[in-house]
Amino acid sequence: MNHNSAANIIKSALGEKRSCLSEYEAKLLLAFYGLPVTREVLVNNADELKAAARQIGYPLALKGCSSEIAHKTEQGLIHLGIQSEGEALVAFEEIRKKLAEGHGAVLVQEMVRGSRELVMGMTRDEQFGPCVMFGLGGIFTEILRDVSFRKAPLSELDAREMMREIRGNKIIDAFRGMPAADAKTLAQMLISLGRIGLDFREVKEIDLNPVIIAADKPVVVDALIVLG
Repeated sequence: MNHNSAANIIKSALGEKRSCLSEYEAKLLLAFYGLPVTREVLVNNADELKAAARQIGYPLALKGCSSEIAHKTEQGLIHLGIQSEGEALVAFEEIRKKLAEGHGAVLVQEMVRGSRELVMGMTRDEQFGPCVMFGLGGIFTEILRDVSFRKAPLSELDAREMMREIRGNKIIDAFRGMPAADAKTLAQMLISLGRIGLDFREVKEIDLNPVIIAADKPVVVDALIVLG
């Protein structure tokens, strides 16, 4: 973990009077704390896009990346399952057009394969301080609201208890030919989210959704960090 690098990202955003980090900045901060994030490259033009695609390999996801955008799906700023350079260039141009109103670059990201989606986060409670959240992710997050909470700092036991508290806890077990999720890594991720909340009073909220289980390994696919 590189505390100074994480602090610089937050300081820079606050210096620009921003209330959110971009997805790219959020993932950099998470990676400094050891959370597994998608392989991705931020690009500004077609040449950088081609180079990034060669580096990461198809299939790809392309996303508009700006600290001003919280809900990219609703705004048509996400293109998934891109299989070729031609498709990537078309998606890039479409995203750039939509970003023209504001500012932002395009995030070229590996497509993470896995049918199990989790949500993790941190919210700052006025009474209890930073609290860590774990639950079912993806489109079901808002429908099912199947989540558990713990006050930071968390022990590994706290984190493992949280994972078992949700009604859909079998999602992390082996089933239908899928291996059990790596519970140790999941626990460390929850502990680290609590640590970020304790280290930086300026971080008001962290929302990681989805965290996809690829084979047995969790990967943070999308991340929102709100400052305040």
